[in-house]
Amino acid sequence: MLQTYNFVNKVIKLKSNYIKHKIANLITISKIVTIHYYEFDKNFYYDGESHDFWEMVYIDAGNVKIKANNKEISLKQGEVIFHKPNEFHTLKTDKEAPANVFVISFVCSSDSMRFFKNKIMSVPSKLKKYISAIVEEYTLTFNAMATKDIKLELKENPPIGGQQMIKTYLEQFLIMLIRSENDHHNLRIFPSKEIMENHLVSRVIHIIEEHTYNKITVDQICINLNYSRTYLSKIFKTATGYTILEYILMNKIREAKKLIRDERYNFTQISDLLAFDNPHYFSTVFKKIANMTPTDYKNSVKTP
Repeated sequence: MLQTYNFVNKVIKLKSNYIKHKIANLITISKIVTIHYYEFDKNFYYDGESHDFWEMVYIDAGNVKIKANNKEISLKQGEVIFHKPNEFHTLKTDKEAPANVFVISFVCSSDSMRFFKNKIMSVPSKLKKYISAIVEEYTLTFNAMATKDIKLELKENPPIGGQQMIKTYLEQFLIMLIRSENDHHNLRIFPSKEIMENHLVSRVIHIIEEHTYNKITVDQICINLNYSRTYLSKIFKTATGYTILEYILMNKIREAKKLIRDERYNFTQISDLLAFDNPHYFSTVFKKIANMTPTDYKNSVKTP
């Protein structure tokens, strides 16, 4: 016979033995040394340095050649390289076109950093939002993104937690890079939903970049890939942090900066080359994305 219990009007005190779980930290950044987003012209050359901390170099646009471990390595857009502490390294553009390069250096003694020694990786599109987040948080927290100073300088009234946000974004980015590499080597008979969506986002970006010099609309991209605008827009925003239209315009302005630095065309010609409706609209979009007018940008990158 089953035994029953009557709990009416009774208070039962249960003592739970809670266990405090110690969090295992795969990657812990202890210090950020420098953060830079460079827009190099096609003749840029840096004769090199070495230092006792890690450095990550991500190619956001164009191509560069890096020398490390006495080997010259060519890196293209979307690739990242890691320089381990005390590794001498140089960097130069390939003389064919300007290049945009994101560089962050940091102190990390976690054993897991061994994974990145002598590592060159292609950054999955879904992870590029972490780099954008670091740049944005840095801009809000510190002065002078493009300065040659080797000491970070806090703004007078930075947002609360800005420094920690940079640290955690970088830690998440590194962990996700390790995961992506592991996922890459775990072969699947059928691709997962996540892999399929990442591939789809990469195809959208490829189409956008193919149409840098002509018009392309969100609807045209959706028709090309045979997906609904709602679905494609959702997965793209989730993966990159930007709408498809924002990315189209950002891609054009990134190319406009390269053309301005190249000094072969005036603003009207650049507007036409990049298929803007008119120079005024080009200038408006440029200012919104670059936070300065085309003229101000041209003056800022002039060689003294």
